[in-house]
Amino acid sequence: MEINLQTKIGAMLEAYPGLEAVLLHISPHFAKLKNPVLRRTVAKVATLQQAAQMAGIEPGVMVQMMRNAAGLSEIASETTDGQEIATSRPSWLDESNIAVRYDANPVIDSGGSPMQEIIKLANTLKDNEIMELTTSFKPAPIIDLLQSKGFESWHHEGKTYFIKFKAVKI
Repeated sequence: MEINLQTKIGAMLEAYPGLEAVLLHISPHFAKLKNPVLRRTVAKVATLQQAAQMAGIEPGVMVQMMRNAAGLSEIASETTDGQEIATSRPSWLDESNIAVRYDANPVIDSGGSPMQEIIKLANTLKDNEIMELTTSFKPAPIIDLLQSKGFESWHHEGKTYFIKFKAVKI
């Protein structure tokens, strides 16, 4: 099996079970992989690139660490998908437009996966409404999923904000 930025965590751990210990050593965020529900759900869709974002690690470094631990040769370089991540507060983030606040930590801590609830709540947003999601890590897979559905997002200090913009007809 090839290990690169797009490798799914679940598939990688099936092919190389010993890499779970490496992930746990890299970041305490990966301890959640011991949760069987999250292992069956999030790990199946989360890529190494997303996992690196969650852990605050340079994605290329993470790929190299996994490849080295798996006994694979190093790769010269690899680029990300080019998605720019906003580091400063976006102009659309007006707290008076927060319609939904959801803390996913209790669900995650109890062994569940909040993904379906987050999607359901995001789909209830009206144009220009914002959902505030609280997590103990950057939820890269759900960010990518909702962005693919047209939502904008911004993550800062354990909170991820999603906005549904009004579709503009051209």
